[in-house]
Amino acid sequence: MTASELASAAQSGSSESKESFAAMLDEAFGAQEGFEGRVVRGTVVGIENEYAVIDVGLKSEGRVALKEFSTPAQSAKIAPGDHIDVYVERYEDKDGLVMLSREKAKREEAWNQLERCFKNNERINGTIFGRVKGGFIVDLSGAVAFLPGSQVDIRPVRDMAPLMNTPQPFQILKMDRSRNNIVVSRRAVLEETRAEARSELIANLKEGQVLDGVVKNITDYGAFVDLGGVDGLLHVTDISWRRINHPSEALQIGETVKVQVIRFNPESQRISLGMKQLEADPWDGVQLKYPVGAKFVGRVTNITDYGAFIELEPGVEGLVHVSEMSWTKKNVHPGKIVSTSQEVEVVVLDVDRDKRRISLGLKQSLPNPWEEFQDQHPIGSVVEGEVKNITEFGLFIGLTGEIDGMVHLSDLSWTQAGEAAIQEVKRGDLVRAKVLDVDVDKERISLGVKQLASDPFEDGVSRLKRNAVVTCTVTGVFDGGVEVQTADGVPGIIRKAELSRDRSEQRPDRFARGEKVDAKVLQIDHSGRKVVLSIKAREIEEEKQAVATYGSSDSGASLGDILGAAIKEKRETAEAQRRAEVEEKREADSE
Repeated sequence: MTASELASAAQSGSSESKESFAAMLDEAFGAQEGFEGRVVRGTVVGIENEYAVIDVGLKSEGRVALKEFSTPAQSAKIAPGDHIDVYVERYEDKDGLVMLSREKAKREEAWNQLERCFKNNERINGTIFGRVKGGFIVDLSGAVAFLPGSQVDIRPVRDMAPLMNTPQPFQILKMDRSRNNIVVSRRAVLEETRAEARSELIANLKEGQVLDGVVKNITDYGAFVDLGGVDGLLHVTDISWRRINHPSEALQIGETVKVQVIRFNPESQRISLGMKQLEADPWDGVQLKYPVGAKFVGRVTNITDYGAFIELEPGVEGLVHVSEMSWTKKNVHPGKIVSTSQEVEVVVLDVDRDKRRISLGLKQSLPNPWEEFQDQHPIGSVVEGEVKNITEFGLFIGLTGEIDGMVHLSDLSWTQAGEAAIQEVKRGDLVRAKVLDVDVDKERISLGVKQLASDPFEDGVSRLKRNAVVTCTVTGVFDGGVEVQTADGVPGIIRKAELSRDRSEQRPDRFARGEKVDAKVLQIDHSGRKVVLSIKAREIEEEKQAVATYGSSDSGASLGDILGAAIKEKRETAEAQRRAEVEEKREADSE
């Protein structure tokens, strides 16, 4: 019934009919006016172009754009006969159509539900479908909310792709309907879930338990792993059996790892984790795998002042001490012999399973230059080399194989000693020497220069015999006696008590350098390289000879006359001989 029809009915009717008409009029117009601004239930009666035609029980039908039925996560799915809720914006426009809105209907429904959830502190499902400055936008069943970047997750999220367009729960932090403003948090939901999981995890946690965790943070000494509400420390030494200098070499933040609970303190809630404990210990049976004396190829993992660490296999390292790095390079930093990551051949020197130590040798994998020298240059052979260094105790001669031999001062000259024997030698001089000794264990080679020539002392004493009387030249006078030299150049000594038979004549000062004396050989001291002589013994022997020659009773002479004449004759002969020799020396010097 239209408004004009209602008016004519009112004019022709009675008073009762007038009252019923007024009620009908109020009902008709009141119902129409009540529709505006309300959400009503309608039926889809058709699809025309990009619109859905909807009957909401009014005189006219309304149309709603199909895009209003789609969501950020999915396209519109609607067909004739579907019952949907729409918002009546205006009862009739200029074309006589009812103005409807699906979006406003959804927004109204969503806001009503959101207000109830916000009031009751309940979670609400939503879908992240876009990014804006400072965060993201979320579809909450028709209402659009803002998700700050700090409220996305407990940890910083590097990749948002897995979270986009995926329904998930959110917590409403604040909302203002008048300003159409809603702020939500995904982090609050995760923290609440995390707290529940933490309590459950702590209650059931025990040592030896294997769990999955996410690397939360990496430090110099290890990594913190999130076990689902509670963090545990994975120390760098428990990441792997092999050497790891920094945890970042094996782990990345955000990486999921499988760990084992090593220690757990319920009071402090400190959890120590390990990854290598889930793998077989490479040190098991290490003595069988790496027997002493065997050669292996390893990789240099670390270099220190005292040596280099060599990885034989992941988790098994050995140390090459600096003393075992080179046969010839002593007191050299290991970094000058090997470099990090270099592959080298080593020899196993010792294995200690309990201390997890393997001693390795680098030089043992190379020929021993001292053994090679010993094989090529036996004792007594002659070598030639350059003087590398001169010290107070001898010379160092460079030999083949970058090794040195030493010539002691005492082996430089037969006749010179101390600095006198070394003063004419300079660094860089080529020197020939004889091999005296080779000590492979102590890495020492003893050489001698004087041994290339015959020993004048031995040559001289070879012509001397004990108890023989020889003529000597005084070379020195000292309180204890005189030093002499034989005609063959052999040095000798006549001690004070042996200077004369007569005690009054046992004075060294009565002898002068260059004076000739006859003395008897008492002893040949090979170690001291000198001959011990005696004038006294010679005089006694001469006396015995005189007695034997002239002392018989048939001679008719007294013993005193005989001895006196014999001794006088001997002395005069010796004195004449001495004068002649002195005169010859003077003539030689003058020439």
